Amino acid sequence: MDLAGVRRVPDAPTGVALITVSSAGDNTIVVVPGANARLTLSGRESAGELAGADAVLCQLEVPMDTVAAAAAAAAPDALFCLNSAPAAPVPQAVLDRADLVVANRAEYAAVPGLDRARLVAVTAGAEGAVLREDAREVARAEPPAVAAVDGTGAGDAFVGALVVGLLAGLDRHAALRRACVAGAVAASRPGAQPSLPWPADVTALERA
Repeated sequence: MDLAGVRRVPDAPTGVALITVSSAGDNTIVVVPGANARLTLSGRESAGELAGADAVLCQLEVPMDTVAAAAAAAAPDALFCLNSAPAAPVPQAVLDRADLVVANRAEYAAVPGLDRARLVAVTAGAEGAVLREDAREVARAEPPAVAAVDGTGAGDAFVGALVVGLLAGLDRHAALRRACVAGAVAASRPGAQPSLPWPADVTALERA
């Protein structure tokens, strides 16, 4: 990972997430954003890394103005994905630019206007996910059965795999299925970052 863009914020602590996990693998997360709430886009980032990226993926643990700036800085032919988590109202300009919005069903119900994006993936944990285009269902997938250990990171694994699958040219059903498998792998492991699967992990479970 290129850390050249990491900056220190002298008057704010590092952001942390406090996570509790039930015996069924369900989690509750309290986020203390700290320095994350100070994130802005510098001119170099806007003109360089984002403008040259094949895809730009944002979520809502940073200021909405920064998300909007990232959406505007992304190249017109880049895939811009918004992971609408944690739930918050999203400006129309961001939804207009979004090629893909991902939300769990609670976020989807709580945030008005998400269907105004071109493509929306709505996740429902062990029940799978639905892909909607122009507010109509175009694909549906279910994850493989796994022993749920910790759902932390499962949504991140899903979003990352879906974006990579679409960039790789998979059709929507295949990309959604692969994303569900990636989420299932993450849910079967403890922790957040340590649970994120490698592509080989996903392929192995797809073939099982």
